Amino acid sequence: MAGETDLQKLLGGMRPQSNPGRYVFATVEGGVPEGLAPVVTVAEPEGLTLVLRQEDADAAGLAYAYVAGWITLRVHSALEAVGLTAAVATALADAGLSCNVVAGFHHDHLFVPYESVDRAVAVLEDLAGRSTG
Repeated sequence: MAGETDLQKLLGGMRPQSNPGRYVFATVEGGVPEGLAPVVTVAEPEGLTLVLRQEDADAAGLAYAYVAGWITLRVHSALEAVGLTAAVATALADAGLSCNVVAGFHHDHLFVPYESVDRAVAVLEDLAGRSTG
């Protein structure tokens, strides 16, 4: 099934959902350490970035500086869709919230400051509501 490309439909149907837990960004050399199950990995020249549960990073002794909440936009966005990331990032920035976006094949995932997850969801729900009319 192809993802949605129409920006108004994407925004109106994004249905943001917070996922339980605290997530952190850590970096390691080589592959994912045994026993860890990151929700995101990004290969960079400086090392492998892992986004994983804070308690897993703590148990593995990994250093991190940013504790985030994870929000999934439940609309099936096409990878070639234009404007969704910009609209979401702008709405969150206007509310004073940082946002790290990861695009999956089916959905976009946002990592925002953990203590602001509920506020970020409210901002996104407001944006969705304004986009349906």
